Amino acid sequence: MKQIFERRTLSIVVSSAMFAAFAAPAFAQTGNAWPTKPVKLVVGYAAGGATDVIARLVANKMGEDLGQTVVVENRTGANSNVGAEVVARAPADGYTLYVFTIANTINASLYSKLGYQPVKDFEPIGLIAKIPNLLVVNPSLPVHSLPEYIKFAKETPMGITFASSGSGSSIHLSGEMFKMKTGLNMLHVPYRGSAPAVTDLLGGQVQSMFDNTPSAMPHVKSGKLRPIAITSRERSALLPNVPTVAESGFPGFEVQSWFGMAAPMGTSQPVIQRLNTALNKALSDGDIKQRLAAMVATPTPGTPDEMRKFVASEISAWNEVVKASGAKAE
Repeated sequence: MKQIFERRTLSIVVSSAMFAAFAAPAFAQTGNAWPTKPVKLVVGYAAGGATDVIARLVANKMGEDLGQTVVVENRTGANSNVGAEVVARAPADGYTLYVFTIANTINASLYSKLGYQPVKDFEPIGLIAKIPNLLVVNPSLPVHSLPEYIKFAKETPMGITFASSGSGSSIHLSGEMFKMKTGLNMLHVPYRGSAPAVTDLLGGQVQSMFDNTPSAMPHVKSGKLRPIAITSRERSALLPNVPTVAESGFPGFEVQSWFGMAAPMGTSQPVIQRLNTALNKALSDGDIKQRLAAMVATPTPGTPDEMRKFVASEISAWNEVVKASGAKAE
């Protein structure tokens, strides 16, 4: 009897140990024991840009709520595709996240081949913020409103030129979308980055640009550039006298650079929900709101499902614009 009892006891101990070994990873994925180590947030752009600044703002605040440091890692290249691929191939354990942006939805149509699939390879966590573009012109142009801009383009034999930070960028495609809506003769002049494009706009080599609002603001304030319209749904509190494109005769027109957070597909829903809660809590923080407002960025808290639907709609919308523009990247 004693030997039978000992064998049964040993069997129970072994079975319990085996159960614990198999259950541990699953338990870690429930979110109850997560996170137990620092979380990495990958940004597909260089340090100092809008995407990086916004990522670091929310990362610091989320880290306080999660009880673990959220470390921002910059993995640049191929219009953020390098960073996206890194995260798409990472373990789906909640410890590697990605700042998903408008570029990823444009890249779905812009590149003939991608090393990841924007929808199938990522689990949305939530949107972070949106930043509108601002249609600005060189002050030498006799244009002070969107109707005047359109009239000038129609009456000028060569039409009107608009600069961008590069073919296929959101700045470029904002102009292409406006061109689609108006049928105007608009000549795209691409540059390698926003800075040289703005430099030539200031010098009068090009006439207009749908620049990111934070980039254009200093020149607008100094009077070196004239704002014509903003591409957000509503006017900006920092530019209350600048009308939206929508209210200037194009209802429904809205183009904004946006930023979200995603994890590799397969990440457990409890972990996704924990991250979403921490993200939304960060976006409700007064200091975060104030710092985003200084960048003309609007916090966009919401659910993972809302982000999923938004991403799908963006891919569809930009596919149409990319095709119409003829823009391609390899």
